[in-house]
Amino acid sequence: MIVDKIKKQEVKNVTNKKSKVDIPIGKWLKCDYCKEILYKETVRKNLSICPNCGNYFRMHIGRRLELMIDEGTYQRFDINIETSNPLQLEDYPKKLKNLREKTGLQEAVSCGTGNINGEKVVICIMDSAFLMGSMGVVVGEKITYAIEQAIKQKLPLIIFSVSGGARMQEGIISLMQMAKTTAALTKLHEAGLLYISVLTDPTYGGVTASFASLGDIILAEPKAMIGFAGQRVIEQTIGESLPEGFQTAEFLLEHGFIDKIVERKDLKETIYRLIKFHKTNLFKI
Repeated sequence: MIVDKIKKQEVKNVTNKKSKVDIPIGKWLKCDYCKEILYKETVRKNLSICPNCGNYFRMHIGRRLELMIDEGTYQRFDINIETSNPLQLEDYPKKLKNLREKTGLQEAVSCGTGNINGEKVVICIMDSAFLMGSMGVVVGEKITYAIEQAIKQKLPLIIFSVSGGARMQEGIISLMQMAKTTAALTKLHEAGLLYISVLTDPTYGGVTASFASLGDIILAEPKAMIGFAGQRVIEQTIGESLPEGFQTAEFLLEHGFIDKIVERKDLKETIYRLIKFHKTNLFKI
């Protein structure tokens, strides 16, 4: 019979242990816009911008410092303050510990002094990799301390914002940071010092509603999403449809919320020129 002549085929093991194909875990990423699979190092060398479609990836604090601050000039403020757990959440300390090990960061912001083309500044840089750049007590205290140092040393202040808003794990205390940072910036303004706010993707919530929106000059990276609440929440609250792309940097530039959209490769030079312009005209007054 024909059936008797049919032999069972052996199922071969598809795993080739001797394969020389090397695709290391964590070496690749996918662009959310063009869906292209990209080699991480290629993206890094391209200022964390997709070489295929120009989409901006979020930047680690260390990489942002490399881009903005003259080599060897950055001095981080040594502020000995620990993140508290006011609501006594069981998972919060564990989450913080895991994030510190994963990101190499102690908190969602790093503040210090450094030079931009030889001009000394106070600079604060937020990082979305640490609890989406949320602003808790430590973030608020570090930014306030940086503002106070800018006043004390009579230096321009630069803040790069990226945040989902206030840190709800710290309850109402996180919301108090909005008032604290705003009050400190009032003193900076009264001292006649320059504050440049740079909005990156995304900047939302209590950060937008406080120090991120109070710059003497407000810059933004292309296509950055900026707002207080998300589109769906706003539409459900006011009961109206909103314009397409109303929270993009381009829409906000058109409606006067920000002063200029600056490509990442031009940020350092643009900020340097603004500092020089302010310094020159300050002496003329």
